Formats: sequence, structure tokens, C-alpha cells
Amino acid sequence: MTQEKDWILHSVIFSLKHAPGSEEEQRFLQDARAELTSIPVVRHFKVYRQVSPKNEYDYGFAMEFANQADYEAYNDHPNHVRFVQERWVPEVEKFLEIDYKNE
Repeated sequence: MTQEKDWILHSVIFSLKHAPGSEEEQRFLQDARAELTSIPVVRHFKVYRQVSPKNEYDYGFAMEFANQADYEAYNDHPNHVRFVQERWVPEVEKFLEIDYKNE
């Protein structure tokens, strides 16, 4: 598959404050998918469970954007801002964000 020159892969790995396997953990992951995929510029949203013993994070989100303008629109979108303030900040223990572009 060929991506556009300006394509961006936005990814974040994270651990939650909730107990593994808890209802709160599952609700967070489900709500994140619903909220973030409601933003029109988000493409190919994925939720991952991290399995490598080489890092200390438990989950990952990944999504694609057609270009920098779409990425910025996502960051500024009211649904994203609300999710970060109301869910991410209080429920995420630690995270690492990584964004990629085509070379």
C-alpha cells in the first residue's frame, strides 16, 4: 500500500491507572475508540495490547492522517480535547507519543 507523501502515522503507547482486565480498563478502551473515530479526519484507528517485555507500557493506539492539516485538525477537534481532559489525563498513568511521516 502506498501512502501519500504527507501521510502521518500517529501512535501512542500507554498504561492505565485501572487494574488489568477491569471493567474500567475495558470502558476506557471502548470509549476511546468511539470518541476518537468520531473525528472525521481520523483514518485506520487501531487499539493494541502491548506484548513486548522490552518496555513498560500496556496498550497502544494508532491512527493515520492524510496530512499535517488533518493531524492539526484532530489535535484541535473538540472531541479530542474533551477526551484528553476528561479521560486521558485522569486515567492514563504514563505514555509515549510517536508520530511518523514517509521518507
